Amino acid sequence: MQLETDLLVIGTGIAGLSCAIYYAENHPESKITLISKRNISETNTRYAQGGIAVVTDFLKDSFSKHKTDTLNAGDGLCDPEVVDFVVKEGPQRLEELLSWGVAFDHNEKGFHLGKEGGHSASRIVHYKDRSGFQIQEGLISRMHALPNIELLEYHSLVDLITDHHLDQDHFGRCYGAYVININNHKVQRIAAKATVLSTGGAGQLYAHTTNPEGATGDGLGAAYRAKVTIKHLQFVQFHPTALHPKANGNTFLISEAVRGAGAQLKNIDGFTFMKNYDARGELASRDIVARAIDSELKKASSEWVWLDCTSISRKVMEDEFPTILDTCRSVGIDPLKDPIPVVPAAHYFCGGIAVDQFGRTDLDGLYAIGECSQTGLHGANRLASNSLLEALVFAKRSADQLSEEMAHIPYDASFLTSIPRWKDQGYVSTKKTSDLDLIKKQLQSIMSQYVGIVRSREGLNKAFQETQNLFQQINTIYNTKTLSLQLSTLRNMIAVAHLLIDQAQNFSQNKGTHYIADDE
Repeated sequence: MQLETDLLVIGTGIAGLSCAIYYAENHPESKITLISKRNISETNTRYAQGGIAVVTDFLKDSFSKHKTDTLNAGDGLCDPEVVDFVVKEGPQRLEELLSWGVAFDHNEKGFHLGKEGGHSASRIVHYKDRSGFQIQEGLISRMHALPNIELLEYHSLVDLITDHHLDQDHFGRCYGAYVININNHKVQRIAAKATVLSTGGAGQLYAHTTNPEGATGDGLGAAYRAKVTIKHLQFVQFHPTALHPKANGNTFLISEAVRGAGAQLKNIDGFTFMKNYDARGELASRDIVARAIDSELKKASSEWVWLDCTSISRKVMEDEFPTILDTCRSVGIDPLKDPIPVVPAAHYFCGGIAVDQFGRTDLDGLYAIGECSQTGLHGANRLASNSLLEALVFAKRSADQLSEEMAHIPYDASFLTSIPRWKDQGYVSTKKTSDLDLIKKQLQSIMSQYVGIVRSREGLNKAFQETQNLFQQINTIYNTKTLSLQLSTLRNMIAVAHLLIDQAQNFSQNKGTHYIADDE
């Protein structure tokens, strides 16, 4: 199957949906094709509990405070110019979300604002403890109201189409993508004037992650093969507080806003410990809190620490954290009476595909926004709830830039015929390839053991060699078997892991989320 479109957006979280909406509203004559790996609702955005960090209370907060908090969290590696415009453009992007029908919690003073780690003021605009779900549903509703957006659900990115596929020696331009239909395993070509990657992160590289099953680094893997610059992958943020027993088979995040409301971290013996690591205590930045918990776990040889919420009133827990309350109770824990067992879990990639201030990569015709991109906002560690803000700001900037460039992008209606079909003839079926599950578990074990919160030079060297072996194994399978979703995503995961480890080995400082014990 083959398709032609003006704009191809791959990924349907807050970044991808917003970009498609912005562009579709301004160009009703253009065709936008939106690719969703699963059901359109199943994205990282949906699981975001906290909300959007944006300055709205100018009596108690300011752009200057928000910028300072972001720069401090990023540990010296943020781009100050990017931080400046992202923070300042936040209020307008929030107003647009509201105009699209997304609602947030209010009180008598205006927005009900939460406070999270690393923030010097209450500035988190949220909807109870399921802000991401609220945003996702609002964006989906707005997207469906725009007739020039075509949605392809259950399609996953395989590779970007570049000059390389046209038998050229260089990768000068992106012409669209090969995507796989998950239902029938057929690979189709989609030719596009411009392509936007909004494919999220790669939390599934780790055994314990707050990310959904689809977070396998597909955009990162495809960009890597297309010779696009990828930066700072070594900065993987671990959320400090994930519920220790899995809920319905998934790792469940306990929002940082709970600590903002007064919850305390205690070691296995019931003693508070965060002030021993940082004067801000429970509201230190995530990298510091995660390392502190890791240290306490190792000291006591325990499997979890406690998050004590009993100082928070029943009304606050029921009004502001109903999902957390219900989920904990579903596994036999009552946060109103009992401390919650928590552990850190892989949560957010602070690095990614290098882009400029308008989301453009160094491959013409290719943009990247959201978690798969590296904009310069987060530096070595993301400030809590800055991710949804970044996604909105860069979605708008990318859409505006595309509006300027699209008319000048070279495109021939007959161009599609020059793009080769996906080569899948003569390959052996992967339906009976049981090796893939084993390889995935081996990869997750390697990453969790050697490339986690605290790393070592020896461990990184071992991880590099072991992922190199997995890389060779998966290439052998890829070159002899027909493509399946499982094979495609595992190929991406191993490529991203290998690149991440390489960048960790070659980064000589302990910064933010990248911490090598040997280099203390």
